[in-house]
Amino acid sequence: MAYEETSSLDLYRPMPGGYGNRLFLFAIRRMAAAGVSDAHAANAMLGAFGRGYRRPLVLIRAMMLELARASSRKILVAPCCCARMTVDEATIMQTAGIALANPKSAFEDISHLLGSPQALGALTCIQAVAQSFTDLGRPLDLYSGG
Repeated sequence: MAYEETSSLDLYRPMPGGYGNRLFLFAIRRMAAAGVSDAHAANAMLGAFGRGYRRPLVLIRAMMLELARASSRKILVAPCCCARMTVDEATIMQTAGIALANPKSAFEDISHLLGSPQALGALTCIQAVAQSFTDLGRPLDLYSGG
């Protein structure tokens, strides 16, 4: 994952609605910037999910590592303070939103994002994250903004 200054990013996508979506995006941004063991991301998950925070936290960590491993290109992520999303972040959000209901379309989206047809592991991780958020009452809805 690449963490770059906002001036070099295409930030035309508005932030997603819903607490679960914003939490997911925050965790992605924190882990991209500070590594998968980031304490701020873990604390946000603890605050949102209580005692059940470990499952989505571990799954997001696995998802981030798999995205980094499988990608043949840089995935651009904006800083946490940014009120808009990069195209890559929006693609991840969209994929997470449809991963459970429409896996074929989600696979195409994530393959395009990674620039590789070897995206099945990444899709499986995204599906696991989406299912854990849904099970804990914070579903990741399809991002359909702008």
